[in-house]
Amino acid sequence: MANLVFRFAIVQGQAIHWFLGRNCSVKPAQLGWLYLSLCVVSLGIAVFFWFQGAVLVLPFTWVELAAVGVAFLAYARHAADREHILLQGRRLVVELESAGRLERAEFNRDWVRVEPAADDRSLIEVSGQGRRVNVGRFVRPELRPALARELRQALREA
Repeated sequence: MANLVFRFAIVQGQAIHWFLGRNCSVKPAQLGWLYLSLCVVSLGIAVFFWFQGAVLVLPFTWVELAAVGVAFLAYARHAADREHILLQGRRLVVELESAGRLERAEFNRDWVRVEPAADDRSLIEVSGQGRRVNVGRFVRPELRPALARELRQALREA
């Protein structure tokens, strides 16, 4: 395993890990603080104008903040989505996490097939022993063939 060079993987001892995740510029905790500051500023301005006699400003501010809150919540729910592929010994383990739900598939290394699901730019299908998992959601389509080649090489040579 020492002579293998990987673009996407990390080698730790006798295990090879592929950590594939969203490229998020804002973490959910940071988003919470941003939303809280947005609420304080917007409600402060709305209350000021409400005292000036513009009574409809406050209800519209609540609607606006609720809509932004729902959008931020949808973003934060998927910010931690990831794919983790682990090759250790004779096992290949694929874990897919989406919106906090974890799906795990384990394969015997000798019986795994790695191929595009439809064409070269589609998701990568990992299959074997009657199970099938698609990976590569967080890799640009033009880089997916390179990831598939790397997985195949690691399965052959590790």
